[in-house]
Amino acid sequence: MNQVTRKHVEITAHDLPLTCPQPSSTLWNSHPKVALRLDEHGVAHCPYCSTEYQFKGEMPKGHH
Repeated sequence: MNQVTRKHVEITAHDLPLTCPQPSSTLWNSHPKVALRLDEHGVAHCPYCSTEYQFKGEMPKGHH
């Protein structure tokens, strides 16, 4: 049985706007940079690597 292991990353307002891979990621295993939108629960999933991003703290009311 194949089991997918997802990476889980907690993010804060400092990490917005959210992109994957993150600036701290290693280059050897990176994919094209993609902007991610947080859902109403503060969660986003990368379509390339399946990393799950979870916003920690109070969600921002909005930003441009």
